[in-house]
Amino acid sequence: MDYRRLGASGLKVPALSFGAGTFGGSGPLFGAWGNSDAKEARRLIDICLEAGVNLFDTADVYSNGASEEVLGEAIKGRRDAVLISTKTSLPMGDGPADYGSSRSRLIKSVEDALRRLGTDYIDLLQLHAFDAGTPIDEVLSTLDDLVHAGKLRYVGVSNFSGWQVMKSLGLADRHGYPRYVAHQVYYSLVGRDYEWELMPLGLDQGVGALVWSPLGWGRLTGKIRRGERLPEKSRLHDTASFGPPVEDEHLYRVVDALDAVAEETGKTVPQIAINWLLQRPTVSSVIIGARNEEQLRQNLGAVGWTLTAEQIKKLDAASEVTAPYPYFPYRRQEAFARLSPPAV
Repeated sequence: MDYRRLGASGLKVPALSFGAGTFGGSGPLFGAWGNSDAKEARRLIDICLEAGVNLFDTADVYSNGASEEVLGEAIKGRRDAVLISTKTSLPMGDGPADYGSSRSRLIKSVEDALRRLGTDYIDLLQLHAFDAGTPIDEVLSTLDDLVHAGKLRYVGVSNFSGWQVMKSLGLADRHGYPRYVAHQVYYSLVGRDYEWELMPLGLDQGVGALVWSPLGWGRLTGKIRRGERLPEKSRLHDTASFGPPVEDEHLYRVVDALDAVAEETGKTVPQIAINWLLQRPTVSSVIIGARNEEQLRQNLGAVGWTLTAEQIKKLDAASEVTAPYPYFPYRRQEAFARLSPPAV
């Protein structure tokens, strides 16, 4: 397993990490993903650790805390062998104190997560969404207190816009608060919006990307192709409305290119889609999920080899879309292109 620095921090994370959204799954979204109990989760974690995958990502909102509980039970006796990433800020109830990133909410959320996970520290806490109702200084000062208390090692965000990340980093630098070192983002061959603003920001500011849904919300599994009906057992029947939309023709164009590269490499469509992400700037780790051992081993096959430059070019061309203003001039006009970051 390749290990990479998480942004500009000193934390080393595996190129692939495991998403525990399938642990204890319940409800219309997480129940469709999977419902591994502690015994099943322990087996999946065994396989991950054997492969060098030691970062496990969860969130308080995943099945109303059940994911954290199952993960905590599954890692008992080997806490020092794993890195735990969890998230908070999304609603956990209907009360006024049940959502957001206020000082009181963050402190309670961290204490609750520590209890559910059965640990006394969290390696990486990420704010699951930007809380426009709480001053950023309050958020950062609270995270600073939690870091100094030894309850958090590193902090990051998820699903933030560029200005929200940058304003937070500016205030962190001004006051000496911990900087966000990670941004958990949606990024895939059928969803490349991350590249327009957040990737250049990550390059400039040392914020590493933890990629969620690398298979385009289940669309790049190799089971969806042009002219074929959605498989009856596909979870997209129940979950498509929860995820980022994708136009059919764009999806089919990408899948056609993936099929062509699969024929050249002998790898599966999901393995190619994940490997492509691992070649992208700022990507520290790609979060993979699995409902069972077979799916997990398939996804682990995405590392240990590399797409050729020509294959990457083919996938780039098939998945590219016109960026919105003000980003498109940097791709379409040579004069603007000279000013854009060379790595993008």
